[in-house]
Amino acid sequence: MSRQSHATNQYLTELIQHLKKTAIEQKVNIWKALATELEKPARIRRVVNIERINRFCDDKETIVVPGKVLGVGALDKSLTVAAFSFSESASQKINQKGKTLTIEELIKMNPKGSKVRIIG
Repeated sequence: MSRQSHATNQYLTELIQHLKKTAIEQKVNIWKALATELEKPARIRRVVNIERINRFCDDKETIVVPGKVLGVGALDKSLTVAAFSFSESASQKINQKGKTLTIEELIKMNPKGSKVRIIG
C-alpha cells in the first residue's frame, strides 16, 4: 500500500495554490510561508488555543493560524484572527471581542499581508 504525500482536501489544495500565487504577484513572503505551513501533514499542523493567542498577541492585531484554533481559554483583546479552521467555541469567543476570517478573506482584505503575523 502506498501513502499519499500530498493534500487530499481539495479546498486545502486550492488554498495553497492561491497563497503561492498571491505571494508571487504581491511579492510578499508571508503568504508563501503560510502555504509551506499548510502543506505539512495534518497530524503536525498547528493547533492553537485561545489562551495562547491572548497571551502572545496585542490588542487590535491581525493574526493568522496555519491550522486550527481551539476554544480553550479566554480572550480579552479585540483581534482579527484568520485560520484554516476554528472550533465552534473558539469562533464564538473571538467574535465576541473581534472577528474571525477565512484565510481567503484575509488575502482579499490585505493582499500585501501588511501587519499580519503568523502564530502557532
